[in-house]
Amino acid sequence: MTRATGASTSLLITDVRLYGEGDPVDVRVVDGDIAEIGTGLAGADETVDGGGGVLLPGFVDLHTHLREPGREDTETIETGSAAAALGGYTAVFAMANTDPVADTAVLTDHVWRRGQAVGLVDVHPVGAVTVGLQGTQLAELGAMADGDAHVKMFSDDGKCVHDPLLMRRALEYARGLGVLIAQHAEEPRLTVGAIAHEGPNAARLGLAGWPRSAEESIVARDAILARDAGGRVHICHASTAGTVELLRWAKAQGIAITAEVTPHHLLLDDSRLATYDAVNKVNPPLREDSDCVALRAALAEGVIDCVATDHAPHAEQEKCCEFAAARPGMLGLQTALSVIAATMVADGALDWRGVARVMSERPAAIVGLPDQGRPIAVGEPANLTVVDPDATWTVDASALASRSANTPFDSMTLPARVVATVLRGRVTAIDGEVRAR
Repeated sequence: MTRATGASTSLLITDVRLYGEGDPVDVRVVDGDIAEIGTGLAGADETVDGGGGVLLPGFVDLHTHLREPGREDTETIETGSAAAALGGYTAVFAMANTDPVADTAVLTDHVWRRGQAVGLVDVHPVGAVTVGLQGTQLAELGAMADGDAHVKMFSDDGKCVHDPLLMRRALEYARGLGVLIAQHAEEPRLTVGAIAHEGPNAARLGLAGWPRSAEESIVARDAILARDAGGRVHICHASTAGTVELLRWAKAQGIAITAEVTPHHLLLDDSRLATYDAVNKVNPPLREDSDCVALRAALAEGVIDCVATDHAPHAEQEKCCEFAAARPGMLGLQTALSVIAATMVADGALDWRGVARVMSERPAAIVGLPDQGRPIAVGEPANLTVVDPDATWTVDASALASRSANTPFDSMTLPARVVATVLRGRVTAIDGEVRAR
């Protein structure tokens, strides 16, 4: 790898197959944009050897928790950005359930500026829908949308906006502002004390059950509210086969509804709870294998639009405790691509162009990011990810970039690995190492 200096910056990515298709090519990037695609290209400030791997648009995560401000002991914008870059991401959306809650432009602008200062990925703050996530009064949606961060998505994630009138008002305001409301679909009166999917495994283990209807009732309600309000609603972390059918119905009616699925809900099921290891505790809970199958089919079909990690770091003491007392959530940024390769690519449900669709193009389109999820073509922004599709690696929780280690994939051997990540023509991660600005 070589580097030179000059008024113009250039990067050459050699020996890559665009979307995993055709013969290998070289891609020249100049001043942050793709300038040339061909073979035998030479001469650049820096060269990245793609090794015959797959070149994809940089990934976009609509759902991550970076914990700053307030819980910097578990994650910071810097450590979370490092994990994201190593996972192939060039943009992430940081949820509002920080301390204090990101329910004003002061807070959302702070998160945006911190992300830009770190410079490894674009950190887009998600604004809270309600003040303090309390579900009683709408937050300053307009001020956050008009601030330096230009907030594009609002969510009380971690809590459901359960008041239907308040949710309708939020959708109406969002329509006028041209922003998105993302709903944590959980009817709270159905999940009091619930800690595991309501089914045979929870009953056998003596764990209070979390019914599918808690999610599905809110998905159905919000689809109808979005229809009447003329707004857009996005369903966070869809987890049940019933949610898939409700999404299918709503889309057939022309309702402006989109949805995401997490990698862990595609791969893991509630049989893992037999050990009572709280690393497997998550909200919504791991469901049955039949739900995993339905979610994978829906993602391949497009009924579920995209993959989002719900990356949720927690301190060791918040996980190494009684299952009922543990905090819900799992790490996800560095393992997402590999889990999608294992669940969707290995059996042919998605090809690499399909991976680009669900991990880059659709999430960028859902929130309206003009420079992410773009085609790999001359003149387009160089937000790119190089993947080795033939690699395998064993997850080591202690070696991940996050400040926390709560991954259910620890010690698992997974396929495919991110080789390099490029943000606007600058290498942010390569060969497992982060590149500071």
